Amino acid sequence: MAGRWMEFGKYGAAGAPGGEALGIAMEGMVHGISSPVDSERGLAARLNYLTKSDAGYEAMDRAGVHVSPRTLMAWLAEERTPNKANLARLDAAYWDLRRRNVAADLKHRLNNNGRGTRVEVNPVNQRGVEQKYRRDLAPRSVNVRGVWDRAVDAWMDDDQDELDAVWDEVLDLIGSDYDGYSYVSSIGWSA
Repeated sequence: MAGRWMEFGKYGAAGAPGGEALGIAMEGMVHGISSPVDSERGLAARLNYLTKSDAGYEAMDRAGVHVSPRTLMAWLAEERTPNKANLARLDAAYWDLRRRNVAADLKHRLNNNGRGTRVEVNPVNQRGVEQKYRRDLAPRSVNVRGVWDRAVDAWMDDDQDELDAVWDEVLDLIGSDYDGYSYVSSIGWSA
């Protein structure tokens, strides 16, 4: 995937492979409770979110939260506090469920009923590159469709090879200078 960036960063360019940037952009869509899990508010909010659905209980199971219903009820009633290991597991379960819920929503929004989503691709940061080695690259905007389900699934599975394959398909949409965007500073969309 390096193309003409045979030794990326040799002259001071900064960025990430496009597939990695795609994963970073998706991860940036995952927002949640800002209070730490060891605070009263943070724990209560996580427990409330996790115990509202079967998916929440499944997330707790995947994270290794295996306690009796009585213990879980005591946590919910704030009569007892989980130990540090269970706090960490509850936090992991919360973020796992958030990612899964965001993934389902992302597929729907990015596919946009088959119309796809306009993606802005920002080229590598060349501020640290001596002028004679700089490439003439500008931000590009392309409409991407037909790859979002694969991209979101790859992100959820931490499958960097598949994210790279999806990015190669996006590069085909850029046109003649696609090679200059195999590494980017960032990508983004409005979804």
